Amino acid sequence: MSSTRLAAVIIADSGIAFGTSGARGLVEQFTDEVCAAFSVAFISAMQSSFDVKRIAIGMDRRPSSPAMVAACTGAAHAMGIEVDDYGVLPTPALALQAMTNGIPCIMITGSHIPFDRNGIKFYRPDGEITKQDETAILRSTAPMPAEILPVRNDVSDAANETYARHFTSWFIGEPLKGWRIGLYQHSAAGRDLNAHILTELGADVVVLGRSETFVPVDTEAVSEEDQAKGRAWAKQHQLHALLSTDGDGDRPLVGDETGTWQRGDVVGLLCAQALKIEALAVPVSCNTAIEACGAFRQIERTRIGSPYVLASMAALNKQFDSVAGFEANGGFLLGSDLKADNRELAALPTRDALLPALTLMIAAAQRGMRLSQLFSGLPLRYTASDRLKDFPTQQSNALLAKWQSAPEKMQEALGLAAPIKAVNTIDGLRATLENNDIVHFRPSGNAPELRCYCESDSQAQASALVQKSLASLAALA
Repeated sequence: MSSTRLAAVIIADSGIAFGTSGARGLVEQFTDEVCAAFSVAFISAMQSSFDVKRIAIGMDRRPSSPAMVAACTGAAHAMGIEVDDYGVLPTPALALQAMTNGIPCIMITGSHIPFDRNGIKFYRPDGEITKQDETAILRSTAPMPAEILPVRNDVSDAANETYARHFTSWFIGEPLKGWRIGLYQHSAAGRDLNAHILTELGADVVVLGRSETFVPVDTEAVSEEDQAKGRAWAKQHQLHALLSTDGDGDRPLVGDETGTWQRGDVVGLLCAQALKIEALAVPVSCNTAIEACGAFRQIERTRIGSPYVLASMAALNKQFDSVAGFEANGGFLLGSDLKADNRELAALPTRDALLPALTLMIAAAQRGMRLSQLFSGLPLRYTASDRLKDFPTQQSNALLAKWQSAPEKMQEALGLAAPIKAVNTIDGLRATLENNDIVHFRPSGNAPELRCYCESDSQAQASALVQKSLASLAALA
């Protein structure tokens, strides 16, 4: 690699961009040189604000991840930076360990996207990078070292141990004793760690669906196959609950005793209630039951993506003692330390799958309730989402701009049952109808797709509204 090239030039030439959760692209785009360039740019950006002598690194189970870790590690070594390699682990476990040690970290993961793609997530010593940090990486003037040799360090299990203690010191004893929990492991990074934590908390764990090939589980768009599996597993094993995560363990998939997978934003809402959170930051796409339940002193709606949630949480932390955020995918961000009965739960301001899942299961177990009863106590608002693939972003933006200026054209084009009474443009175009149904379109940040989120008074209505809206869009294409 030539020392005359700048990291930013290599990144720009790769065609890889930042989406709502890190940099993502096709595996063939993440060459050794490109991975090294991202590492050099990130470390240089951190050195402008922190005394960086070492970084932490981890990865998911994608076939391409080990080589990317080796390239990033080699780049760090070439800059004189030590690397703590934690191998395969959940993203929140890596983030927690790095924050505990006060060092930056790099997570190699594409989350829930197919295995032919991958990505890189970056963390400052104090949490996720900001949008300003993303810009600094993309515009980095750092030169590439003269020689970079991809290499792997010895792998440590310390981060997994820290992550387990994070929960077993908060949820003391065996609060899940007597509960049989189905753990849909597939290829999740934290599949064995999750089993360990559940067992430590007293649960009888039934391992399900383990796979040695990568399975792209999307917690926002659960496949019909996985829905059927959930119902069959719950019946076959007489489960109290089901638990799974996406590929890197920062988004939960929680199922009740019937095997019904619950929506992530409703899981987040119940978790925030149980933790007695005062103020919330949530993306605009989340369920309006959050406001309707009346449980929170303040709720801020943001653009979709954890950096926006984190920025809003930082502002709320100046006014409230307990602050959190969550996304429609269920990832829960704890913005402040919590204390109760001589126990303390350290803030973890990045998406986490286990905290909301464990909080709900333990809340139901302690009250002697079925998990489904927790969900049935919420205001009856239901959400559904899906996407239209191969829909160019430029076409999406032009269509949404047209509908923003003339909502009646949107109603006509989609055949909506009621007129549009309000339009929200925080992120994409979110239309509220006079019957209180919601139709929200948002172009994907890293693919030629148009996402659709709908809300209604029943799950059937919300799902039907998504499918009808996408079918109408497809006809316009």
